[in-house]
Amino acid sequence: MTILDKIIDYKKQEVAQLSERVPIKLLEGNEFFESECISLKQQITQKDKSGIIAEFKRQSPSKGIINQDADVAETTQGYLDAGASGLSILTDTNFFGGKNEDVIAANKLNLGPILRKDFTVSEYQIIEAKAIGADAILLIAAVLTKNEIKLFATLAHQLGLEVLLEVHTQEELDKYNPEINLVGINNRNLKTFEVDFENSIRLAAQLPSGTIKISESGISDYKNIIELKKHGFEGFLIGENFMKTSNPAQACEKFIKNISLFEKGLRKM
Repeated sequence: MTILDKIIDYKKQEVAQLSERVPIKLLEGNEFFESECISLKQQITQKDKSGIIAEFKRQSPSKGIINQDADVAETTQGYLDAGASGLSILTDTNFFGGKNEDVIAANKLNLGPILRKDFTVSEYQIIEAKAIGADAILLIAAVLTKNEIKLFATLAHQLGLEVLLEVHTQEELDKYNPEINLVGINNRNLKTFEVDFENSIRLAAQLPSGTIKISESGISDYKNIIELKKHGFEGFLIGENFMKTSNPAQACEKFIKNISLFEKGLRKM
């Protein structure tokens, strides 16, 4: 059994228990449920934005503890001040040390779009995402059927949420449908955790023209961004590279500044 299998098995049990304790009616009464979402897609494609989706992540199954000291409100505000187009916030507790309260805290202080990053296996979680103040959800093709992806995307859109579909293989790419707002191509194999940019570039070339492509995981150098842009990627989800530092927001600012300097011709590869 892979780490991903273990996560999904645990998540299904967790959601089943949570839905009994916290009914949907209660979620729908949350202060964020009727609020208008900020478009992640729009922020990614704005010419004056970096395309960076900066992630808040305390730990991961592959890396262990990454940063337990960072404050979610301070860090996410710092990310947006640094020029990030959006935020990604892990809410899985058991494997990533996240919590729903992290999204709530970021939402109250920030004006940027928030991707609620979790392992969505139920419609309940989509309603929950809206209730805690998320603007977009993640659907992982590796753990969902094509029909589930369509059903979940439809519900998300009904609630005003955007959908980022994550793929890593050809089989997963075949689950794509035009209703998806953004496609994230994970450079990291979730079963082996190996990083392969060339695989992502091959998959990106097969997506329909006009698809907003997001490169995810393993991005550690601004030169990665320069190369990925050549292949049509507009968004770049980066977490560990920032979070492993003592000041993630400052690391994000430096990273974005290096991209800007290069694109203005002031820095050489």
